[in-house]
Amino acid sequence: MAARILANLLVAGSMVLGRAVVQAYQKAILNANKTGVAQEALNNMQRVRKAMTEQEARLILGIGEKTTWEEILQKYDALFEKNAKSGSFYLQSKVHRAKECLEAAYQSKGGQPS
Repeated sequence: MAARILANLLVAGSMVLGRAVVQAYQKAILNANKTGVAQEALNNMQRVRKAMTEQEARLILGIGEKTTWEEILQKYDALFEKNAKSGSFYLQSKVHRAKECLEAAYQSKGGQPS
């Protein structure tokens, strides 16, 4: 009998707590929408997602406008390996994104990236 009462109390308490959490979440969403925090968060996410420009990619790889695709690959390989050895994943990913950006630019211009 005592176990049944205890189980009922646990279930009832869980339901009350669950409702309170849901209500608090809904209130937080409403407040965020009223104050503009939600829109600001979305704007920040969109800024982060912006693609790298061709100019930024060239700066990262340290190459000029007239660099051939083979020279880009050589520079990419050297920088990628150097950052792999030193353990800088952030720089390594920047180098990789720069190569991807330039690859897309060369393909759109009719180039032949390998």
